[in-house]
Amino acid sequence: MPRDPRYDTLFQPLKIGPVITRNRFYQVPHCTGMGWARPRTVAEMRSVKAQGGWGVVCTEYCSIHPASDDQLHISASLWDDGDIRSHRLMTDKVHEHGALAGLELWFGGSHSANLATRLVSMDVASRPNGVGHPFQSRAMDKSDIRDFRRWHRNAALRAKAAGFDIVYVYATHGYLLANFLNPETNTRSDEYGGNLENRTRLVREVIEETKEAIGGHCAVAVRFAADEAIGEEGCPIIGERREMFAMMAEMPDLWDINIADYSLEMGPSRFIKEGALEPYMKWVRSVTTKPVVTVGRFTSPDTMVRMLKSGVTDLIGAARPSIADPYLPNKIAEGRLEDIRECIGCNVCYSDNSLSVPIRCTQNPTMGEEWRRGWHPEKIAERGSDSLVLVVGAGPAGLEAARTAGARGYRVALAEAGRVLGGRVAREASLPGLSEYIRVRDYRVQQLHKMPNVDVYLDSRLTAQDVMDFGADHVVIATGARWRRDLYDGKRFSPIADDKTTVLTPDDIMDGRLPVGPAVIFDADGYYMGGVLAERLQKGGLAVTLVTPADRVSPWAMNTGEGWRVPSHLMGLGVELIAAHGLKWFDGASVTLACQHSGRERALPATGLVVVGQRAPVDDLFHALHNQGEAAGVLPFTLARIGDCEAPAIIAAATYAGHRYAQDLDRAVDIDLPMQHEKIDVGAMLPTQ
Repeated sequence: MPRDPRYDTLFQPLKIGPVITRNRFYQVPHCTGMGWARPRTVAEMRSVKAQGGWGVVCTEYCSIHPASDDQLHISASLWDDGDIRSHRLMTDKVHEHGALAGLELWFGGSHSANLATRLVSMDVASRPNGVGHPFQSRAMDKSDIRDFRRWHRNAALRAKAAGFDIVYVYATHGYLLANFLNPETNTRSDEYGGNLENRTRLVREVIEETKEAIGGHCAVAVRFAADEAIGEEGCPIIGERREMFAMMAEMPDLWDINIADYSLEMGPSRFIKEGALEPYMKWVRSVTTKPVVTVGRFTSPDTMVRMLKSGVTDLIGAARPSIADPYLPNKIAEGRLEDIRECIGCNVCYSDNSLSVPIRCTQNPTMGEEWRRGWHPEKIAERGSDSLVLVVGAGPAGLEAARTAGARGYRVALAEAGRVLGGRVAREASLPGLSEYIRVRDYRVQQLHKMPNVDVYLDSRLTAQDVMDFGADHVVIATGARWRRDLYDGKRFSPIADDKTTVLTPDDIMDGRLPVGPAVIFDADGYYMGGVLAERLQKGGLAVTLVTPADRVSPWAMNTGEGWRVPSHLMGLGVELIAAHGLKWFDGASVTLACQHSGRERALPATGLVVVGQRAPVDDLFHALHNQGEAAGVLPFTLARIGDCEAPAIIAAATYAGHRYAQDLDRAVDIDLPMQHEKIDVGAMLPTQ
């Protein structure tokens, strides 16, 4: 289909200093968990985005010197010429597909404890480590400042040598340069502290020196916060930021604007919706003639156009939408809006940087697998045979298996026991804050509707004999899991009530069965489910107490950025929170809790208990078929189980499992070495004799 002319403005080129981007789609710097440790992996991932039509593709934050070391987290680095060669892998691939390559130079200051390099951290003053390590920075003296400026300039020259088109001066997010700008953190009394001119001095010097070093070849961008402090959401506290910005407004070639509240800027869809930075951006473009880019988890082309035409921004900045669909620009250009995999805002992509592993995505299971498995979000090998594939269960794993097998050209039958497709995502999307999760189902169902080789059967609960009689060549069971009513005590699952006492699970709540009277939610899961159920019951008029054995509410959600907001959100709703307590027993009138640290027990009145603990795979059908195969010696089809039916996990694991199953159909897979590994081969590095 031709492009809708309403979206033509998204495809207008734009001059950024000495370079020109082909369109307005700008993949801003974002973490990958790959960085210096996995250069081939990150290069192939960025390459796919350039193939998908992004005009600018940037790296993650890139350390300029060993004194800025963020491990355990994996950043990029530009410490020496070896790093130049690593980055060349990316820039060459990005340029091959017509995009510009951007690099974000980074110095962490007191944020970096330098745990790996063991160099002393330095910042505007002697400050505690920004993420809680028991290390402080030293206050930079004039010699340190000169060293920093030289390191930054040298890194910029290496960036040019590596082929980058846009090079960043990173002056936000609480790192070194941001601390020099901030009147609260900058307590210096020399020419780098005090009044506004002094506090901006180092940033201005770095911009000037970066432009002097590479400005004729590379554009220089500055990342900067539009507001001074975190306030009421949507009501920016500008403070002196406008005046500060005006002093530097014409110095760089591009402004990349964010805000003080990272939990809003990077907020999950559970709390933050599309375009949330718009109120903070209103003044920026009136103060500079240089192009401006900002983010907002933009997934709607109409919203993108409005952002450009209303003067909020010149470029559509995106991290998460580019992860969910690297081909988003091309799909808009080709009039294929129904094929866009919209970001659901779950922030699983962010969790992987938190956990120091390669990036992944709930919507896009190929993310991070482009190099090591050879997967591509839009291209896939044709079928290896004329086989019929039966997929039993239409949750996220089953839907993705059917979609991917269908895309390869297999004949596919998808059998769903119920009347609604989507499995757990259809159910969970009805809970507070999770409505965008339904996009996991909707994208896949939309694609299946376009495949004449895929048949979908609702109200089709299959027995083992039904499967045997179906005549399929490949059978995959994706029947999900159910929440358990007992709890795992570290060794085994144990009951927490007698058989006559009602204990509810998340499945009961999603089925519409609510507790009566004051309720306790015991959250041993630690992710989002306990919190959203507490909100659901509180809004249903119940008095709710959320209890967790962890030292804080929703601890795993800290990895996704949800955890920053969960406690205050629940407390604002009136939910009582009790941390560091285990659940001993429930008798229908009260729960007995025990402190995780002292063992001291206490009784909490409650007539309802919802246990958010572990899940049991619904694998009866798989085992029935497997047992028949063992009894007969062989089955007339290959048999597999995927997703929660195999091992309960997060939704991203389910879509990944479905995709991997379909990718591996009719392929020889070496289970001893199922993927490439990007590791140092010491033998290969030895000099020849």
